[in-house]
Amino acid sequence: MAIHKRSSTITQNNTKNVLCDPDHCIQVRGARVHNLKNVDVDLPRNALVVFTGISGSGKSSLAFGTLFAESQRRYLDSVSPYARRLIDQVEEPDVDAINGLPPAVALQQQRGTPSVRSSVGSVTTISNALRMLYSRAGKYPRGQSILYADAFSPNTPQGACARCHGIGRVFEVTEKLLVPDDTKTIRERAIAAWPPAWQGQNLSRILVSLGHDIDIPWRELPKVTRNWILFTEETPVVPVFPEYNLAQTQEAIEKGEEPHYMGTFSSAKRYILQSFATTQSPRTKKRVSQFMQISQCPDCDGKKLKRESLSVKFAGLDIGELSQLTLTELAMLLRDAASTKPAVHVHDREKVIVAQRIASDILARVEALTTLGLGYLSLERSTPTLSPGELQRLRLATQIRSQLFGVVYVLDEPSAGLHPADTQALLGALDELILAGNSVFIVEHDVSVIRHADWIVDVGPDAGTHGGEVIYNGPLDGLREVTKSHTRRFLFTSDAVEKRTPRQATAWLKLAGIKRNNLQGLNVEFPLGVMTTVTGVSGSGKSSLVSQALVELVNASLGVKKSDEAPNGEAELLERELETATDGKIIDGLEQVRRLVTVDQKAIGRTPRSNLATYTGLFDHVRKLFASTRKAKARRYDVGRFSFNVVKGRCANCEGVGFVSVELLFLPSVYSPCQVCQGQRYNDKTLEITYRDKNIAEVLDLTVESAHEFFANEAPVLRALDALLQVGLGYLRLGQPATELSGGEAQRIKLATELQRTQRGDTLYILDEPTTGLHPADVSRLMSQLNGLVDAGNTVIMVEHDMQVASSSDWLIDIGPGAGDQGGLVVAQGSPAEVAMSKTSRTAPFLST
Repeated sequence: MAIHKRSSTITQNNTKNVLCDPDHCIQVRGARVHNLKNVDVDLPRNALVVFTGISGSGKSSLAFGTLFAESQRRYLDSVSPYARRLIDQVEEPDVDAINGLPPAVALQQQRGTPSVRSSVGSVTTISNALRMLYSRAGKYPRGQSILYADAFSPNTPQGACARCHGIGRVFEVTEKLLVPDDTKTIRERAIAAWPPAWQGQNLSRILVSLGHDIDIPWRELPKVTRNWILFTEETPVVPVFPEYNLAQTQEAIEKGEEPHYMGTFSSAKRYILQSFATTQSPRTKKRVSQFMQISQCPDCDGKKLKRESLSVKFAGLDIGELSQLTLTELAMLLRDAASTKPAVHVHDREKVIVAQRIASDILARVEALTTLGLGYLSLERSTPTLSPGELQRLRLATQIRSQLFGVVYVLDEPSAGLHPADTQALLGALDELILAGNSVFIVEHDVSVIRHADWIVDVGPDAGTHGGEVIYNGPLDGLREVTKSHTRRFLFTSDAVEKRTPRQATAWLKLAGIKRNNLQGLNVEFPLGVMTTVTGVSGSGKSSLVSQALVELVNASLGVKKSDEAPNGEAELLERELETATDGKIIDGLEQVRRLVTVDQKAIGRTPRSNLATYTGLFDHVRKLFASTRKAKARRYDVGRFSFNVVKGRCANCEGVGFVSVELLFLPSVYSPCQVCQGQRYNDKTLEITYRDKNIAEVLDLTVESAHEFFANEAPVLRALDALLQVGLGYLRLGQPATELSGGEAQRIKLATELQRTQRGDTLYILDEPTTGLHPADVSRLMSQLNGLVDAGNTVIMVEHDMQVASSSDWLIDIGPGAGDQGGLVVAQGSPAEVAMSKTSRTAPFLST
């Protein structure tokens, strides 16, 4: 399907890398960020410039690491040190010169700050305008004073519900949660919520000193006593005599006997809430969270505001109810108010004028979001529940409304997570920015976006050390002649998508009555023994069906308990609690599935201590190789010596992290490589041990590709490295921290870890957009691996927007037809050729068959 192309005045005048008019371009000279090899390149302004190339080629290093970083550095040089410390700064780029660079705005693929108070409404600033609308144009109860806009915000003292503090949920602990078995005594650990080991025993001893009998069943204690022990905020400090019983303790206290120690009491509730809020231990956080019950705040009914604020209505709804509407519904509601022209003599004419103006402003903002395919979101949707692509498009819509000009917008794969039909609207929004006098630079793999560009910068030819060069710089047509470009084949040839005869299902997994989010009683069948792709526009219900409902039902049927990581704070705990439950059942086909493997985009670790090498298990084999060297044996170094998490081997100064935080008085804290180990993580003695002339830190610094060469004769290490290469991750370093990996990279690392295992057949693999961040050439490699899993007797089911994947699958299930309430149905299903013929599917026009 063709996308309307904005007319471009850019033409190619030769085939070199310096092409555009020096007076109207950005000139980069000597860029050496990451793997860039002294790159010189000229880029046109007021144009859509796409940076492409296979994963790890260096395109992000050029767009973000060089151009945006230098623009931000220049801007920060002009602001005060106090203001500078409030801005999240990037490193100064390694580049000789950049001329003609305007101010830049970066819109990257990253999740929002995990705060329960950050929402679609706050990110887009629509909530601010809504608060003004209710304050100035809302319908107040008779006799109530006018409220200021702050009274309609859950984040201010004037507006927040006093009971839940503006969160809409309350954390509660009940006696039943804290004491699951009331036949036990306190000594027998009836209060299960109390800490284990000595700390819990200590609290029992303190109760003895306070005069309580800890040897009678909990249920026989007086209600007032039970309530005090579980819920009091008092923290009495009393003498403790560990060896004494109740009578002996009381006698010792009366005599004033010297205690063994003084103990401070803490109720079970106080301990649970305080531990959850302050502990750094995931294990403790997970343990205490099971004793907490989250429920809707009874005072505000989950709407987060005081009753006075909720009594004000607009269009018959309070602001809490209005914020629960989808953006599409909100637009419909506001159109009347925005188009109302107040009559001259009408009562409250001022209020009607205010309502018309504010509603018009909000409507324009909302329509910018619905145009980008986000109409299914509500204003109250919290940002931690959004995908990175959704969050980036929210920011993009806000920028379009800002009406800035003369700015360079640098975007990171804005098409990620977008159905091809939604990508057209995205391109229209980017064209608007350019027509307003801006430049748009995009790092992108989507072929339709690349074709829409005025100017292509193809970086490569390959990844890591084999990349870092600009192999083409100019208008699209000129790329046709560049034979070493991986991008060229997918733009100009019709054989880019592998043509294959669809495999036939060996059986069917049948689901009935599925209810989850916008799925309402859906019946659906998944073929087994083949590769299935589930498609549909953003928000249609694909992930609800596959990544949530299907996974939960199969796991439950296989008897696999859900193993959640500890919630990382209040935001995650609330996010989980707000998840809707799955209703429905599997009615046939489960006997053909012995195992379920889900490969999602969640991080492989939350700290820099987790990395590619540790997650895949290859680091265990590497450490064994170092421990088996003659020098290590002579020093009696075991395998643990070569772990940066173990005291005996790691650098004592940075404790194996490799960097230290430097606090600056008027500037933000900066992370600097540890001066003792120079970022190598290990102490000098450990680094003296070498394997084939490299120490353990040097091995961790190898890319997967280099390591494959280095460990050519070590089968256990090679198995993991082979799998990583097969999913297009040859450019990553073995020791690359988990915190630096994208969601797509994390997912492919998980897939590579699974590919190492011996294939047993009858395994169901479920993947959620595995091609995120992948160049079409890497997608081909990934597909060959997934086809290998199917050929071994397994089933692969994917949620995908990539038409290259959909067209080469065996079976398609298209969900829709629209997003949110307009979705949740099976629109079309069958082979790609069959779905391509559908008249109702929005996916059909984009399938290559």
